[in-house]
Amino acid sequence: MSASLPFARPKAIFFDVNETLLDMSPLKVAVNAAFKSPAAFNQWFGLVLQHSLVATVTDEYFNFGTLADAALDMTANMLEKPPLTHAEKHDLTALLTQLPAHPDVPAGLERLRAAGYRLLALTNSPPTTLAAQLAHAGLTEYFEQALSVDAVQRYKPHPDTYHYAAKQAGVLPAEALLVAAHGWDVAGALHAGLLAGFIARPGQTLYPLAPPPTSQAPTLLELATQLGA
Repeated sequence: MSASLPFARPKAIFFDVNETLLDMSPLKVAVNAAFKSPAAFNQWFGLVLQHSLVATVTDEYFNFGTLADAALDMTANMLEKPPLTHAEKHDLTALLTQLPAHPDVPAGLERLRAAGYRLLALTNSPPTTLAAQLAHAGLTEYFEQALSVDAVQRYKPHPDTYHYAAKQAGVLPAEALLVAAHGWDVAGALHAGLLAGFIARPGQTLYPLAPPPTSQAPTLLELATQLGA
C-alpha cells in the first residue's frame, strides 16, 4: 500500500471522455434548441447510452455516431417533434468533436502527469472522434494512449472494455484506476476489477446498488490531490 493513499497507487489511470473531461453544455444547448424542448438533450443522450447497452447485449455492434444519429430519430418520436433532416443531425453529432474541456481538466491532468502517473483515455466514441475531441480540447499531449471500445466492439460498462484497456497499458485490472463522471462507468470498472474514481459533475450521480468508488471528488483537481498529485 502507498504511504499516502488508502489504496495501492495505480500504475495507470484511464479517463472517460464525454462529460468527465469534456463539457457537453454546447451540445446540450444545441440539441434542446433543435427540438425546442429543455428535455431533449437528456432524452437523447440517455437513449444513446441505453442502446449502446442493447447493442452490446445483442452482439450487434454499431459505432457511437450511428447510435447517436438513430437516437435523434427516437428523440423526435418520443417528444412528438418533427424529425430532423440528415444535415441537421450531422451538424448536431459533429458538435461531439468540438467540445471544450472542463476548466479543471488541463491543470488536473498536468498535476497527475507531473506526479508520474500514466494517463490514458478510454471512451465509447470511435477512434477518429476521440482523436478530434482531444485535439480540439487541447488534451492530446496528456495521454500516452487514446483507446476506443471500437477495438473490442463492446461498450462500457462491459468488462471486456476495461480489460482491453488494462492489457493495452500492460497492467493488471487491479493496478488501474478508471476516472469517470458516470455512476454506470464507475460500477462497470469496479465489477471488472479496477479501482474507480468518481468526479461528481453537476447532474451526475453514483449508482447506489454498486459498491462505492475508490475515491470521489467534485473536480479533477481535487481528485488529483487525493491521489497525491
